Amino acid sequence: MATKNTVRVVTRGTDGSLRIRDYPTTESLLETHTQIGIDDCSTDLALRGMPVFRGLIGPMPDGKTVIRYETPEVFESLTKEWSSAKANRKPRRRTQPPADREQIQMPSEF
Repeated sequence: MATKNTVRVVTRGTDGSLRIRDYPTTESLLETHTQIGIDDCSTDLALRGMPVFRGLIGPMPDGKTVIRYETPEVFESLTKEWSSAKANRKPRRRTQPPADREQIQMPSEF
């Protein structure tokens, strides 16, 4: 399991652009945000025990070494973008069932 050694906060600027600020530790983030709990249910085990801050959504993984927090507005807009993006999937080819399989006949009583 890789060590998460960068804390990234993503906010929206006044012009609508994304503002990304990296911190070396969560302690430096405590200077501007209030901790309201700790994460105890993340599927990424490296995030368990990380602080939860008022006004930020997270922690969430962002690569192997970054812990990400987002403002609710950024989280909502990025989630909408990701969910509406079309997946570039190739259609799967249907294959014929193997020839050695026998067809099961249903009784005519049904």
